Amino acid sequence: MPINKLGFLTIGLFDGADPRPGHESTLEIIQLGEQLGFDSAWVRHRHLQYGISSPVAVLAAASQRTSRIHLGTAVIPLGWENPLRLAEDLATVDLLSGGRLEPGVSVGPPMHYDRVKPALYPDTEEDFSYERVARLLRFVRGETVTDAGVEGFEVFSNRIEPHSPGLGGRMWYGGASLRSARWAGENGMNFLTSSVVKAEESEDFAQIQLSHIRTFRAANPGGRVSQGLVVIPTDSASAEQRAKYEAYVEARTPRTTTPQGPARMLFARDLVGPSSQIAEQLAAHAAFPEVSEVAFALPFSFDHEDYVQILTDIAGTLGPALGWTPT
Repeated sequence: MPINKLGFLTIGLFDGADPRPGHESTLEIIQLGEQLGFDSAWVRHRHLQYGISSPVAVLAAASQRTSRIHLGTAVIPLGWENPLRLAEDLATVDLLSGGRLEPGVSVGPPMHYDRVKPALYPDTEEDFSYERVARLLRFVRGETVTDAGVEGFEVFSNRIEPHSPGLGGRMWYGGASLRSARWAGENGMNFLTSSVVKAEESEDFAQIQLSHIRTFRAANPGGRVSQGLVVIPTDSASAEQRAKYEAYVEARTPRTTTPQGPARMLFARDLVGPSSQIAEQLAAHAAFPEVSEVAFALPFSFDHEDYVQILTDIAGTLGPALGWTPT
């Protein structure tokens, strides 16, 4: 099917010794995305690294520099978050953006939990199951939290405030397994599937991703699905940029040949080359024809001018080749 919603995803790298320019670059890239007609811009979430650690704050700033483009998180790992506080922040930014927030979340223990627990949860044992997502959904959707009522001059709400009525329908789950795809569908979420999946059924990435999409849709036929592969069009790239991009892909390709680690995570191969070639590769991908929304991932370690070139080629050449029309 043709792509009717085209987005991109960035990690928002910055220099630890001077972090502001990297954050400004991310905001400028989001502004450029709106100017180019993209439907959505998504930011990754990185803790204790040199990438965006507070995507909701960054998207609050982006909401004031843009007027149309939707703003997403792909994804916020809820193991690091208090669902009640996060629900307040999400609703606030959604209202500030005029209803453009697309929050994507995932669940599970924080990365390197044994090392970060003393700083993150020194006095408590936390539940990192799907119930943590369910709590967030209840709060975002306006279900009752307390019955505090009125106390003297103070008036309390029984739900999270502010409440943003449409936000509950724009919640996404970032899943890499059949179980996650099914759970997201059964709980009325949308489904983000990216360039990594669990090799549960086979070692064919596209076929695994296809099974996740169909499992989600069986549970939630009206839910939205977005696919996020790494694509690097080179139509307007300089010779130096093309060499840089090809070296990047070559270095990452070995991890795509077999499942990685105890969890058997399988990575998709990055797609680099002219837009016409990438469009042909996507058309031959078993899962890609099943979606009408994409959020193509920008490579982690490139420079600002590289992202400008890549986004310009995606919007101007690759997107239209996939049936997309700029907004």
